[in-house]
Parts: sequence; structure tokens; C-alpha cells
Amino acid sequence: MATQTATQRKATAQKSAATRRRNAAKRSASARKAAETRAQAELNTLQVVQAQAERAVLIPVGAAIVARDAVVDAYKPYIEAESRDKELKGLQKSVGTSLRKFERRGNTARNRAVREVKRTRTRVERELRQRRSKAVKTVKTNRREVEKQVKLARREAEKQVETVVSRVASIA
Repeated sequence: MATQTATQRKATAQKSAATRRRNAAKRSASARKAAETRAQAELNTLQVVQAQAERAVLIPVGAAIVARDAVVDAYKPYIEAESRDKELKGLQKSVGTSLRKFERRGNTARNRAVREVKRTRTRVERELRQRRSKAVKTVKTNRREVEKQVKLARREAEKQVETVVSRVASIA
């Protein structure tokens, strides 16, 4: 290995020192950034906990206010006689309207059910007629076929009887 001069050694030492300083600065910046991130995370955690605590308090308060408003709105029409009578008439009219609507819906449902029953009855009767006529047709066809076979068997038997009779007559 070649030997270095003093100037070369000094330059190499300066380069090494500069690299160490840069690396130390990078480590320091990285540590600073990590510390900031940890601090921010802790702050975010505290904010989340705070928000949850606020919600736990605000939800029941809001629900109580909504319930109070509903109660006030419910009894307000009944305080004065004139508004009370007007409110009662409105309620009676509403009840009458609802009853008529229910009656119409019931009537419609009944009519629909009656139509469905009639449709089903007609369909069942039609299927029954079709099955009956098919059964009658099958029985007639089978009867004709059996009668044909009986006639054939009878003719065959008569031929055999005639053959036997003619043989017996020729023997005798």
C-alpha cells in the first residue's frame, strides 16, 4: 500500500469529520422528528379522550331537551279552550278519515281474496274436468283394445276348435 503524505492524511481526516458531522445532524433531526411525532400522538390521544367525555355529557343533555320540547308541543294545544276545541275537532276528523281508509283497504283485501278464491276454484274445476275426460278416454281406448284382443282370442279359439273337430271327424 502506498504511503500518504501529511496533506493527504489531513484531507482524509477532514472528509471523515465532515461525514460524521452530517450523520450526527441527520440522527439529531430524526430524533427531533420522532419526539415531535410522539408528542403529537399523545396530544391526539388526549383530544380523543376529551371528545369522548364531551359526547358522554352532551348526548343525555340533548336527549332531555328534545323530550322537553316534545312534552311542551304535546300539551300546548290543550291549554286554551278555543285551541283545545279546534284540536279535538281536528283529531275527530283525522280518526274518521283513518277509519274510512281502513274500511276501503279491508274492502279491497276482501274483494281480492274473493277473486283469488274464484280463480282457484275455476282452475281446480278445469283441471278436474280435463283429468276426468282424459281418464274416460283412456278407459275407452283400453276397453276397445281389450275387446279387440278378446275377439281375436275368441276367433283363434274357434279356429282351433274347428281344427280339432275336423281332425276328430276325419279320424272317426
